[in-house]
Amino acid sequence: MPRKGDLPGAVLFACTMNSVRSPMAEAILRHLAGRRVHVESAGVRAGGSDPFAAAVMDEIGIDIAGHKPNTLQELHDTSFDLIVTLSPEAHHQALELTRTMAVEVEYWPTFDATMLIGHASREQILHAYRGVRDQLFRRIKRRFGFEGGPSV
Repeated sequence: MPRKGDLPGAVLFACTMNSVRSPMAEAILRHLAGRRVHVESAGVRAGGSDPFAAAVMDEIGIDIAGHKPNTLQELHDTSFDLIVTLSPEAHHQALELTRTMAVEVEYWPTFDATMLIGHASREQILHAYRGVRDQLFRRIKRRFGFEGGPSV
């Protein structure tokens, strides 16, 4: 088991549609680690870009507006040291990958804020997305040893 603060060479963040949680996590780790870690994200199913995710990330100075969602099957390189799954579906798929490759998998259950779309006000939706962003930011800082530095 890796120790807190160990920086793996390559990390994949995976969720259901690669529209909100995993692109946020990818961008946050890339922002904190720079070129020290290769970071990608993918989903179990094809998704679309999410304007709420882009808006809340822009609030902290991280641009994901150009993110193009992709699926686990579309990954060109699968030589990751660590896969962090953010949804039950993604966790199941990542565990399937461990049958054919040696990779560490960590499950970080993360709320799916898209469930509020169509059922809440714009401000309530943005509040939920900010909660997801902030939870991921704190968890990434703690897991990869970026405790000093900026916070949200």
